[in-house]
Amino acid sequence: MASDSLGMITVTQLDETLADYVATGGYSRTTAQEIVGKLRAFFCFAERCQWCRPGLAAALKAPRVLAQGSLPFSPTWHEVQQVLALTTGDQPVDIRDHALLLLLAVYSLRAGEVVRLRLNDLDWEQERLTVRHSKSGRSQVYPLCRAVGTALIRYLREARPPAPLRKLFVTRHAPFRPMDRGTLYLIVARRLRAVSPSLAHHGPHALRHACATHLLEQGLSLKEIGDHLGHRHPDTTRIYA
Repeated sequence: MASDSLGMITVTQLDETLADYVATGGYSRTTAQEIVGKLRAFFCFAERCQWCRPGLAAALKAPRVLAQGSLPFSPTWHEVQQVLALTTGDQPVDIRDHALLLLLAVYSLRAGEVVRLRLNDLDWEQERLTVRHSKSGRSQVYPLCRAVGTALIRYLREARPPAPLRKLFVTRHAPFRPMDRGTLYLIVARRLRAVSPSLAHHGPHALRHACATHLLEQGLSLKEIGDHLGHRHPDTTRIYA
């Protein structure tokens, strides 16, 4: 009787039943993968016994489980505040890192956009910051908020080496050269790991996501968040927020 019932099952019926079962039970991807594995083993046996149509076991597809899929991608806004608090010291490295982290967290800039900043991108009289976006190549003008402006002034006065370069951020030791994206990544990763070691990612992009999520929690629309992030398409903003 059981073999007669199994013989009528189609791939479509199996997929729909499995999807309903997983959705109704609220199972995680890992659990769903285990269920599919057991079903596949059963239908392999059923095929050998000729109880069901051939190919059912091979047709069963388990959801992908990423190695870091259960880890948060970005820090919470509270963790961002903790990271910023750790860089309020008087050492030149702390002064520099505080300015970098504020630019990433407040304006949600990409790593390339930060390292490309030039001294003349800061308009102190009009209190404006000009950023050239990496993806679109367009320039966007932001109001220079007081906290970021104060951190940048302190960096320029107390921590930036006397290098004859127009880039805003430069290496700390001679021969002086503009900071690159790899160096920025290492700086941010070291600071984030000190506060949230369990993050899936510790680079500058994690702060970009944290900013987008924070703006969403503050009640901003996807359009407003997209404008802040420099996105052209709403679908891109949905990924971040």
